[in-house]
Amino acid sequence: MAKIRGAIVVDTERCKGCDLCAIACAFKVLGLSREVNGKGYHYSEMVQPEACTGCANCALVCPDSVITVYKVNVNN
Repeated sequence: MAKIRGAIVVDTERCKGCDLCAIACAFKVLGLSREVNGKGYHYSEMVQPEACTGCANCALVCPDSVITVYKVNVNN
């Protein structure tokens, strides 16, 4: 049986660093980057990608819809 793993893509230039996605993530996958985007905001990024299940809670709470969640089959 294939294991499902999530992958998250954040539009870093549109992210304003509100951190709601990181708060909504039960697995602590997301955090704010030390780098800033073109608008001067610390954007969200995956800090623990191996923990992502693809639940999409982060995308659901994002007020600017800058997060896309993918589910990837991982065969062991």
